[in-house]
Amino acid sequence: MSSNKAAVVVGVGPGLGAAVSRRFAREGFSVGLMARTAAACEAVQREIEGAGGRALSVPGDATDAAAVRAAFARVEESLGPVEVLIYNASAFRVAGALELTPRELEDDWKISCLGGFVSAQAALPGMLERGRGTILFTGATASLRGGARFAALAVGKFGLRAVAQSLAREFGPRGIHVAHVVIDGLIDTPRVRAMVPGRKADTLLSPEALAETYFQLHAQAPSAWTLEIDVRPSVEKF
Repeated sequence: MSSNKAAVVVGVGPGLGAAVSRRFAREGFSVGLMARTAAACEAVQREIEGAGGRALSVPGDATDAAAVRAAFARVEESLGPVEVLIYNASAFRVAGALELTPRELEDDWKISCLGGFVSAQAALPGMLERGRGTILFTGATASLRGGARFAALAVGKFGLRAVAQSLAREFGPRGIHVAHVVIDGLIDTPRVRAMVPGRKADTLLSPEALAETYFQLHAQAPSAWTLEIDVRPSVEKF
């Protein structure tokens, strides 16, 4: 199934990014895939194309505004107008405040927050011209509270949440749905399984279930838009 409408997923990996890309492809979206490495994008592109969909790999640095604009231009030229942006890129660093260098803090903030802002800047002009669009930002528990040894993550995620709120209030009245997803728990990926061997599946977030939540946010009617949603396994304490 293919169409002339496109979704761009920034931060494609083997977990949520891949699952969201596949979910939107199943709904007829052509999907632009962006990540730092070509291999991450191309693996998902092969999956989508193998299922009869269309995808384009546009590897690049999400914190480089010029590179992001060029990537979006390639997607629009090859796949069609970008109707959906999912910003899923994030930096995950565990370090105490006396171990963390200023450069590391800045770099992680750029990936988690600045990249979301410049990606939205690339997507918004076309969305505004058409009077519609969806922008979804991936947040975390650290979007709401900073934990010990998680300052680098929290600073970026707090900032991304602020970006989402500001954009939603500015552009919602102009037809653009902006939403922020607080993911409270670990996503079930090979990397996480290696980190926590023996962890039961029901204690982890299914990427496919999360992807369904993202698609339903996009599908919401403008009379009942969600700004923020939090998701977690049923057994997670909160």
